[in-house]
Amino acid sequence: MTWHVAEEDLRAYARGELAVPLLWSADTHLAACAECRGMLADVTDPVALDAGWERLDAELDAPRPGWLESLLTRAGIADHTARLLAATPVLRRSWLAAVVFLLLATVGAVRTTESPTLFLALAPLLPLVGVALSYGPVLDPTYEMSVVAPTHGFRLLMIRTLAVLVAGLGLNGLATLALPGYGLRALAWLLPALALTATGLALTPRLGPVLAPSLVGGAWIAVLLAAQTAQQTTADPLAPFTAAGQGVAGTVAALGAGLLFLLRDRFDLFSGSAE
Repeated sequence: MTWHVAEEDLRAYARGELAVPLLWSADTHLAACAECRGMLADVTDPVALDAGWERLDAELDAPRPGWLESLLTRAGIADHTARLLAATPVLRRSWLAAVVFLLLATVGAVRTTESPTLFLALAPLLPLVGVALSYGPVLDPTYEMSVVAPTHGFRLLMIRTLAVLVAGLGLNGLATLALPGYGLRALAWLLPALALTATGLALTPRLGPVLAPSLVGGAWIAVLLAAQTAQQTTADPLAPFTAAGQGVAGTVAALGAGLLFLLRDRFDLFSGSAE
């Protein structure tokens, strides 16, 4: 080999100051020349070299973001928020696959019975369960990380709730498309779903993330059973899915959202007391 990198160029290379095209030539030459690599080691600051190895080790040991976290980061969401969202249990493939299977089975049952009541009764419960699983020390395996994150407790709850609602309502909406014969009646689950979710969240600071949605879900089932008992003919829709019932559901959803806003500071107290 008749050419070697000059010592001054090696010093500039070690400091990261060597400009192209000499930088490209030095990279290629150093890969094949042990003599220049030895000289480079002599002129390199050992402190800076150790710091570089530490940065490399930290980068290699850092967990690789999943597809959801990468997608959220590219959409402009902060790294810590994207990681907290990606760690939400109900946004994982296993949960989403279970919901899809349940909805498909329900749609199949509706086509067999020729009545959308079963689907309309189940669909509002799925977002409620999803939101309940996304927040709280009992059900969320990443709860400790959420508590120490630089994010207001209520803001984190709303971020996760929005993500869960988008996923849950989106899957419900796709299932609704499989029931075209019922027209707008197949969408009668939407307002009850919002009402149940808002009420469950509003009761969470006082009753906890398990008891609150459990009571709300139980109340929904009780309402359906009472409506079925009072139903005069099997051809009539249940009361919650009539125009009056939809109005009540919309009112409850608005009241629940308002109460949730008024109690927003209690979610930080709730988080702190649960540690």
